[in-house]
Amino acid sequence: MTGKPRPSFPARLDRSGAPAPARPAGLQPNFGTKPAAAAAAAKPAARPTPHGVGLDSQAVRMAMVNKLAAQGISDPRVLAAMGTIERHRFVDSALVIQAYEDTSLPIGLGQTISKPGVVSRMAELLLNGQPGKLGRVLEIGTGCGYQAAVLSLLATEVYSIERLRGLHDKARENLRPLRLPNVHLLFGDGMVGFAKGAPYAAIIAAAGGEAVPQAWIDQLAVGGRLVAPVATTGGPQALMVIDKTPQGLRQTMLEAVHFVPLKSGIA
Repeated sequence: MTGKPRPSFPARLDRSGAPAPARPAGLQPNFGTKPAAAAAAAKPAARPTPHGVGLDSQAVRMAMVNKLAAQGISDPRVLAAMGTIERHRFVDSALVIQAYEDTSLPIGLGQTISKPGVVSRMAELLLNGQPGKLGRVLEIGTGCGYQAAVLSLLATEVYSIERLRGLHDKARENLRPLRLPNVHLLFGDGMVGFAKGAPYAAIIAAAGGEAVPQAWIDQLAVGGRLVAPVATTGGPQALMVIDKTPQGLRQTMLEAVHFVPLKSGIA
């Protein structure tokens, strides 16, 4: 991945494999500075309330982090990122009391924000114990922007594609106050990826189909890793890890998961 410059902005999404159309896709290349790094873990807090400073308290987030650690998440970078990004800012006001519970929540248009346990698990799989930050990461399915914000603390750059205009706009609004300079939001068909940003050190998907699209494999760097839910034969979805080695692809099927279906096109 070294030696290839990042694409110029504003970028345009190629939705068909042909040269990109003249109309630029929605993209937020610059948000400013990163949030402060997570502080040391605090004692578990009481169930958060939607009023006052409760949900803004780092102690509330650290209570969630402690639960994630108890579930087996061990990478300190992932735990720090989960403790830094305020999940309640990415859910509807009526649901903020559940923001730090390990549950998925509706975000509109039939989509959900993933459980903290799933977000942290997939992030840890992407890092794979390697030192330092990930390089360039492609996220398929921006949703409300929460996972992109977490990834921004773990990677040098994050390209995140959303096919639903309403969610793309919501993510842009959610992320703007965080001013994350390394997060780039794109509106387009995630099934074709974003070739202009390739090759990617990691690719992560927040929707599951029958198979991993070939475009994602093509855009993954040699030495890179892809983590995505995939439908199993006659059964539930499962997390699939694909490592692209000089000798070829190595696939590993992990635990059962439940994600929204992977779809093509834009809406």
